[in-house]
Amino acid sequence: MPTRIVECWNKLHQQGEKAFIGFVMAGDPDIPRSIDVVLALAEAKTDIIELGIPFSEPIADGPVIQRAGERALKNGVNLPLILDMVRQIRKKSDVPLLLFSYLNPILRYGLERFAKDTVACGADGALITDLSVEEADPFVTQMRLNNLDTVFLVAPTSTDERIKRAAELSTGFLYAVSRTGVTGTREQLSDTVTPLLRRLRAFTTLPVGVGFGISRPEHLAQLTPMVDGVVVGSALVRCIEDHQENPALHVAQMVRWLREGFTANSTSKGKSSSANMA
Repeated sequence: MPTRIVECWNKLHQQGEKAFIGFVMAGDPDIPRSIDVVLALAEAKTDIIELGIPFSEPIADGPVIQRAGERALKNGVNLPLILDMVRQIRKKSDVPLLLFSYLNPILRYGLERFAKDTVACGADGALITDLSVEEADPFVTQMRLNNLDTVFLVAPTSTDERIKRAAELSTGFLYAVSRTGVTGTREQLSDTVTPLLRRLRAFTTLPVGVGFGISRPEHLAQLTPMVDGVVVGSALVRCIEDHQENPALHVAQMVRWLREGFTANSTSKGKSSSANMA
């Protein structure tokens, strides 16, 4: 039975559309407002939502996402609370949800327990940022047993062998990191993204989503001919940080603004709208 993530990609492919994938830190600034943010993202046509699990040593995260994790941890947010948060979201929305975590919180929880509780709460899969493909088999086995998607990262520095293995282990989609380094918004996309995408197509027919540094409609317009979807993280997390009293309203506005990049005249629209989003 296909997951919500796979069904989403199939529907978008049939409609000739690209996926807008949004990342937010679960529990930032707190659980109730975080639930409101996820529901608002879904209403604003965020096709897949990545829910970050806060971790005390987020080595791949830039300062914006690090601060979001710190806010969540300060409020006592942990994996059991996030799984319950997903249950509450499922009462109101069927938006595909991908848990986004470092390996340590998952190991502490237990791989088998994590997989069973993930499917029970209504999440659709997981991406473990620092899980190497060489050590991924136990995690992937438990996820497969519970019909959950596993998404792996590939970067411009990845060897062909590692790209091939990541593609074999991934279901749902393959996450292409547009550049080396930590997460964070950028004015311009890295020139390493196009060669990486060409390499990926030689190893997989899975949908490919590109993330890291995407923060403007122009970025979506530039990437649309080359990818199946785009991932926006730091820009949304920064929006939540700047509007903590009512983050749901503002992230929904940002998604609608960013999605202008999927249209043919996105560049001109994006430039004229950018002042309103500053």
